[in-house]
Amino acid sequence: MRWLKIFFILKTECIYRHKPATFSEANEMIDRYIHFYNHQRIQYKTGVAPLTLRHSC
Repeated sequence: MRWLKIFFILKTECIYRHKPATFSEANEMIDRYIHFYNHQRIQYKTGVAPLTLRHSC
């Protein structure tokens, strides 16, 4: 069920805000967002980005 939450976040924070015109544009936007989500976005539960948390273990 975790993937449902991630998909919801991706749609609300990325796709619905920027409305890509083509499939190619949407694909590139999703790739950039996934990188942002994994490396920079602060997670609510932990207070840090996932990559930062992974390196601290």
